[in-house]
Amino acid sequence: MSQRRLLIALLVADLLWSLGAMCVAFALRYGVHWDSLSKESALHLVPFVGATWLIWSLFSFLLPLDGFRGGWRLSAVVSQLLLAVSGLMMILLSGGYLARAYVSRLALGEFCLVLFAGIVLIRWASFLVLQARSRNGWADRVVIVGGGHLARELARKIQRHPEMHRRVVGFLTMDDRPSGSRTSAASSEPSLRASALGTVDILSAQQTDEVILVLEENAPPELLKLAAACRQRGIKVSLVPQFYELYLSRSLLTDFSGIPVLELARPGLTVPALAGKRVLDLALGTFLALASVPLLAPLAIALRCMKGRAFRWETRCGFHGKPFAMLRLNVDRTASTTSRFEAFVREFSFTELPQLWNVLRGDMSLVGPRPESRDRVCRYSEWQQQRLTVKPGMTGLAQVQGLREQHSSEEKTRFDLQYLLNCSLWTDLSLLVQTVWTLVTRSLGRGDSIPHLQLLGTAEAIGSDSQQDVLEHAHRP
Repeated sequence: MSQRRLLIALLVADLLWSLGAMCVAFALRYGVHWDSLSKESALHLVPFVGATWLIWSLFSFLLPLDGFRGGWRLSAVVSQLLLAVSGLMMILLSGGYLARAYVSRLALGEFCLVLFAGIVLIRWASFLVLQARSRNGWADRVVIVGGGHLARELARKIQRHPEMHRRVVGFLTMDDRPSGSRTSAASSEPSLRASALGTVDILSAQQTDEVILVLEENAPPELLKLAAACRQRGIKVSLVPQFYELYLSRSLLTDFSGIPVLELARPGLTVPALAGKRVLDLALGTFLALASVPLLAPLAIALRCMKGRAFRWETRCGFHGKPFAMLRLNVDRTASTTSRFEAFVREFSFTELPQLWNVLRGDMSLVGPRPESRDRVCRYSEWQQQRLTVKPGMTGLAQVQGLREQHSSEEKTRFDLQYLLNCSLWTDLSLLVQTVWTLVTRSLGRGDSIPHLQLLGTAEAIGSDSQQDVLEHAHRP
């Protein structure tokens, strides 16, 4: 199923469920026994059903509501659908008020709750069905040719896109070095060694449908032979260039008489987007600052009594690397020197609430890359410095993925640059909702982190039940 067909199928299911949700809401409000008043109220709901179909169809084509386009994550799906249903509710209420059409506000509220629950379940069921189809052999079997973090990141992303009907069954690395000289982490894992000339036979024996080449800086010439041989055997060949700029920027492919050329656009925000982001920071930041006072005040008083000071300023690098003083609660980061109270405050990120003051001052934004110290920023590579093209944020894509201060800047930069590619007010609101989800799941001892990919073995090909990685370290002759 293509992404377009999946989008249309989900939209049809949503529209049908919206009709059912309206019937459920009506039954909850007026009961199952109809009288003349109930029939008249039902007629008043008919225009709202039509408006719902029109508005939701528009939302579905303009916003990523299918849950798969950014890679499946339940927290992202719930946050986006919650925002969309809330927007639908506001439009319906406003339209009913302006049109002076009588409708039960309670029935309309129940309709939106039932609608939200249903469309979330529709997407969750779709994900489970696509996963089951993938496990049962409906997906193309993919072998990734390449090693390192890019190859494994590609495998994780494929795993999060079951609608693409691909399943990674293993990795293939081609290396000049003798087997005794390998010192990588992968050398400790069971592997299948084969000559490059016999690799295509092994791929065919494993019923491989597609080979994805993740090129390295010095790709061996045998890769060209391997790609040609795979195409002759009917195995599809795809290519991922080994440059961060190619998959962390918007690329435009141009074909010059058979020579593909990728144009790389620098990620960043336009002036109108920056203005809209600032308006959101001021409006929502003011509301959150006032709402956080009842929680922040007792924490500050407790820290003042325990440590003599409730707040502290820390120097961070912000927009274009400009240093600024970031406000936070006076809690140490090292677990060995903190009390249980301080560990609790740090675990649930209450230490960051005072940074709402930095947001209102304009030093930070609600959503963006987390600000880092001068020591880390001074060691940034050129591609990591792209994090500094926007204001730092209180939360961001890396944080909702489970990454925190102890993680490396490189790990967080990948997510931060992906955020820059899709930055919008919708994305910011969605990430704020996902931040609440992350804090709640953290309190329950669970996370929404990326699951480890379980690779299928090749026991049937080599006669051993102990093999877990497919085609790992296939050596050149």
